[in-house]
Amino acid sequence: MLTTRTWHVQRLFFLISARDHFLQELTEEGFQVTLIRSADTAAGIAQYRSANPSAELIAAEPSSHQQLQQFQELGITLIPNDFFLTPRPLFAQWAGAQKSLVMENFYRAQRQRLNILMEGADPVGGRWNYDADNRLPPPKGEHQWPPYFEHARDEIDKKVMQEITDRKLLVYGDAPDATWGTTREAALKQLDHFLDKAFSEFGAYEDAMTTQSWAVNHSLLSTYLNVGLLHAEEVVAAALKRFKKGDIPLAGAEGFIRQIIGWREYINGLYWFFGDLYRAENGLAATRPLLPLFEDSTKTKMNCVSTNVRDIEARAWVHHIPRLMVLSNLALITGTSPQEFLDWMRRSFIDAADWVMVPNVIGMSLHADGGKLATKPYASGGSYISKMSNYCKSCPFDPKKRVGEDACPFTTLYWDFLARHRDRFAKNHRMAQQLAGINRLSDMPQLQERAQEVLDLLSRGEL
Repeated sequence: MLTTRTWHVQRLFFLISARDHFLQELTEEGFQVTLIRSADTAAGIAQYRSANPSAELIAAEPSSHQQLQQFQELGITLIPNDFFLTPRPLFAQWAGAQKSLVMENFYRAQRQRLNILMEGADPVGGRWNYDADNRLPPPKGEHQWPPYFEHARDEIDKKVMQEITDRKLLVYGDAPDATWGTTREAALKQLDHFLDKAFSEFGAYEDAMTTQSWAVNHSLLSTYLNVGLLHAEEVVAAALKRFKKGDIPLAGAEGFIRQIIGWREYINGLYWFFGDLYRAENGLAATRPLLPLFEDSTKTKMNCVSTNVRDIEARAWVHHIPRLMVLSNLALITGTSPQEFLDWMRRSFIDAADWVMVPNVIGMSLHADGGKLATKPYASGGSYISKMSNYCKSCPFDPKKRVGEDACPFTTLYWDFLARHRDRFAKNHRMAQQLAGINRLSDMPQLQERAQEVLDLLSRGEL
């Protein structure tokens, strides 16, 4: 894994240090721990079996198709993976009974099954979903965003950072700072910090983007959940306990809990339900190589893109709206290869895992699956970014313009994307309004000409 691609240095640091801390904790608790360094997993298992020929190897079901197949071929006894609240067979049973795999339907079933935010058979407050109350843009002017929590570094952390340097592993990004903890104790502190400092306005600003805060009111807990330093059940229990104090809005509590018991479980379920071939889908025939700006924040003048790529360079993370409506949106409307974009996401984000990135990129973000996951592509012009952020105020491009050198590339490429795929989306009733808008544009020839110029400039890292 360490040498298969160029990883973000903070992603490698976090995974290695979290592993080494866990091994130390197991040793301190009296477990016998054997750490084997080998070229790959198969070689390490062969080495262990050679030294322990009578030992039975038992492992939790891996969280990726590739490793599951590998473990099965190596004859390892597997037990169910308990990182999630929904066993894989249970999700498959639900999915197999659906006409369409709508997340909201799964989420409501989860609320009932797990008896979370329920009053008998009804949802607390009388509504299942408070999304409409949770989509505020950032306030105008200065706002008191939650403070960042900083994690102290110990000797294991320092040793791991030195190991990465000494081994000359292929990495990029800023050196690890105090953003991410690497222990169970640190994960619990991050949870407490969120509940105390950020939970109250999480719902209101969960979709907001601002240069004033890279984290806004987000919890940053996906990083810890995805490696098992926290469990979904304890995160939900802590959030419910905090909500019951009475000073957390129901809309915010519901929105946060929906991310844990709804979206996270839904995405993991779909990963296994769709199978391993899903990652290769490319329903829009997108083949453009990864744009230079994804690898280098200085390769674009678009403030929204450069800000978020710079945040990724700094700490291997941005929240879900920049991922979907800035970075993935740009990849979608430029026709970037889903597989190349998936690879970039996998090696760039600290909370990346195969199970979460494959459905989110192939289905949700790039619509490469033809609508199996999302019923319409999440394509947008500059107006959405302008509404939900403060990026456009200091950007040389105008989100209201479609043509001209100062036209927002998102706006230009959005209409060009719709025109390119007009026939493909013609029967999608959720796209009818957007497609009808093309007929009202008198400057389509100029727009499509400008779109080609924009694509050429982006491909050279010159826009």
